[in-house]
Amino acid sequence: MKVVHLNTYDGNGGAGRACVRLNRALTDQGIESKIIVHYKFGKNSDIGDFNTNLLRKGYTAATIILERILAKRYLKALKTPFSFAWFGRSVIHHPDVKAADIIHLHWVNHGFLDPKHIAEIAKLGKPVVWTFHDSNAFTGGCHVRYTCDHFKNECGNCPLLKDAGPNDQSHKIWKQKRAAYDVLNFRIVAPSKWMQMSVGESSLMRGKPVAQIPNTLETDIFMPVDKSSAREKAGFAIDKFILLSGFMPSRKDMHKGTSYLLDSLELLKKRLGATADRIELVVFGNRNTEDVPEFPFKTSFFGTISNDEKLALCYAAADAFLIPSLEDNLPYTVLESLSCGTPVIAFRTGGIPDMVKHEQNGYLAEYRSSESFADGMEWVINNPDREQLNKNARQTVMDVFSEEVIAKRHIDLYHGLLKLPLQGTGGANVQP
Repeated sequence: MKVVHLNTYDGNGGAGRACVRLNRALTDQGIESKIIVHYKFGKNSDIGDFNTNLLRKGYTAATIILERILAKRYLKALKTPFSFAWFGRSVIHHPDVKAADIIHLHWVNHGFLDPKHIAEIAKLGKPVVWTFHDSNAFTGGCHVRYTCDHFKNECGNCPLLKDAGPNDQSHKIWKQKRAAYDVLNFRIVAPSKWMQMSVGESSLMRGKPVAQIPNTLETDIFMPVDKSSAREKAGFAIDKFILLSGFMPSRKDMHKGTSYLLDSLELLKKRLGATADRIELVVFGNRNTEDVPEFPFKTSFFGTISNDEKLALCYAAADAFLIPSLEDNLPYTVLESLSCGTPVIAFRTGGIPDMVKHEQNGYLAEYRSSESFADGMEWVINNPDREQLNKNARQTVMDVFSEEVIAKRHIDLYHGLLKLPLQGTGGANVQP
């Protein structure tokens, strides 16, 4: 069985990493699996791309940049990702796509697969699987929906657009996608229960079968390490309680929930009183240290960590990982932290509850409540059996998200599709 994975980038972002990790897991199970990307940043010879020469690669880069520039004419000054369907490319003539038994789509925005070229894949007559790493596939352009429910109807009157109206750009994109999905039959993979539920509510996805299969990761890299040893190697304070967190955008960024984290840390400092000086915060993923919020605890900024072994060491060295995200499908930072045996404090939102089990391997705070988030940090700090908490974190990943478990679930899905007729979906068919 030959599987080809199509993604915009080679390992950039959560979707790219999910694609690469699934490909590795499938290969380890003996499946002939390959990735082909729209734009390749790295030098991994095992990952192919559609740009056969420098001129073509330059054109691809130009369309990616141009889309971002043009989008500013239509979008309000909100930091909510939105993709227009202005550019696209044909993929059906690539030899690896033509030779594949299964075509597996992942994140295909930034000028890669627009609705017209998605529909074109139907000409190959092959089973298609599409993993929804965010909401874009079933909205009129946004990747993160928050409280907007327009995707349940036909989009339009989009709160992100300057010129919103019944027939605005979001509605036009919605119609283009509907036309494409009427042509191409595909099986949806929802990495989280939240995404599965969202797909079921979507007007574009009615009648489309859904399989809920999580992402995986390298459990032989993201693994527990003795905390004293890990701290020494990572450069963390040995005698402090270390709170670790990921990329810190501005306080105004809605998606990442930075303002809630800052408020909850202030509350925690007040609650701890004289013992607050035993807490230290470590932040990784920040793009610079000049434009960062002011934190109430001593804070170290590690910048972007591109080496997985070093990143895993940071997770293993920390006492708890903080993620104040307000909407996420199945964020990898949570999975990576748990895999390294470090509990997670997060809001009860998106796919996070699929990973974090309240007061078992972490703490699920009430949505948008800084007080509840501070409760979570305090609960971990005062937990009488943190060693068991750490063991529970690792065990969750090994039981539900390990490479072998996730690869076999995908293989079962692929085999089932190869036995199914390619035309017609019938009624809604939501699978576990």
